[in-house]
Amino acid sequence: MSNIILTESAAKRVAWIAERQSRPAILRLAVDGGGCAGFTYKFELAAQADADDEVAETDGVKLVVDPISLDLVRGSAVDFVEDLGGAAFKVTNPNAQSGCGCGSSFSV
Repeated sequence: MSNIILTESAAKRVAWIAERQSRPAILRLAVDGGGCAGFTYKFELAAQADADDEVAETDGVKLVVDPISLDLVRGSAVDFVEDLGGAAFKVTNPNAQSGCGCGSSFSV
């Protein structure tokens, strides 16, 4: 099993955003302290992967995660979902013991 997975849907969305911003198709996932459940996910386009990053690639799009964040999201899948509530990147994290209603905060 991979340490982290970028779904095809998420890869397409990253490629779309990167193309419009004339940036590389590299999505960085980081975990910050805070949020209503203890940790929050943070997404941003990255210029490049750092030497110690974990890298997952789907359809030429890269997902990069730093070593500290990887400990909290190992085994996760990053997806892009669109529903009545809007459109967003979503992390399915098997390490999360609990989450919150907004879906962007979790605890381990």
